[in-house]
Amino acid sequence: MNFNIQQYIPANFNNNSRVWIYQSSRPFNAEEVFQIDSILQQFADNWKSHGADVKGFAKLLFNQFAVIIADETQAGVSGCSTDSSVRVIKQIEQQFNAPMFERQALGFIVNESIQLLSLSQIENAIENGTITPDTIYFNNLVQTKEELLNNWLIPIKDSWLAKRYNFSAIKI
Repeated sequence: MNFNIQQYIPANFNNNSRVWIYQSSRPFNAEEVFQIDSILQQFADNWKSHGADVKGFAKLLFNQFAVIIADETQAGVSGCSTDSSVRVIKQIEQQFNAPMFERQALGFIVNESIQLLSLSQIENAIENGTITPDTIYFNNLVQTKEELLNNWLIPIKDSWLAKRYNFSAIKI
């Protein structure tokens, strides 16, 4: 799988555009991806904040991550418009029976595919060598387009996980 995200993110959005990432508990199949992308595109095309059009982008990436971006150079995103984005994700979650708000599951690229691990599995995955300091981690906490492009897919050693787990103490 090609994990180069540059090709998917609109170049004409400001680097400070706000970003939200929702990770599905499972990958979606091709038919589901088509349907979800349609739902997300319709949402982005009709996104409003206090009656003003929001310059928005929404797409399912890697069959598992709903990425929503708002370029606030034209209209700021308010609480109500943010709530509308959450509603569309909840709709997807219910329609496709795939939890999208599980914050205890972390995504990694292992053997060229996406692997989700719960926080309780991380230590074991380190000990058995499933993940290493160089394993790519999906940092779903990014907040801007610039962070999305530069810090969403990062080696574990450059993430908060490196501070939480002592990789040097574990024989890999």
